Amino acid sequence: MAQIELKRVHGDFGFEAVDANGHTVKMDSSPESGGQDFGIRPMQMLLMGLAGCSAIDVISILKKQRQEITDYKMVVNGEREAGKEPSLWEDVDIEFHIYGNVDEDKAVRAAELSINKYCSVAATLSKAGAAIKWKVIVHPAQ
Repeated sequence: MAQIELKRVHGDFGFEAVDANGHTVKMDSSPESGGQDFGIRPMQMLLMGLAGCSAIDVISILKKQRQEITDYKMVVNGEREAGKEPSLWEDVDIEFHIYGNVDEDKAVRAAELSINKYCSVAATLSKAGAAIKWKVIVHPAQ
């Protein structure tokens, strides 16, 4: 069982969450709802979790295929439901930017496996109704 501890440490809504290994994340509400921009919004953290989860999958798959990855970046954009409480992620668009001597077909397949099979965060968001779209951009080594 995973455990985190959350404490209020800054203003009304500035929190720090700590996992069992001592890793810390700062969170806050938006200034429009009383926060002070102390940390990440909790809903943005879900998108960060999606990116991290999928990145681990994609890089692991490509390394097993002996692809030479020199750098890696993801851009994730999300749109939440309008006028609803709670307001869930409705549309999520992901760009995988993979740098190096990487076969594009293998990169696309790795992303597909991550989003549709391995990434637990992607599965969680999908089951909550989010439409996840993605594309892979391979930047060849110079």
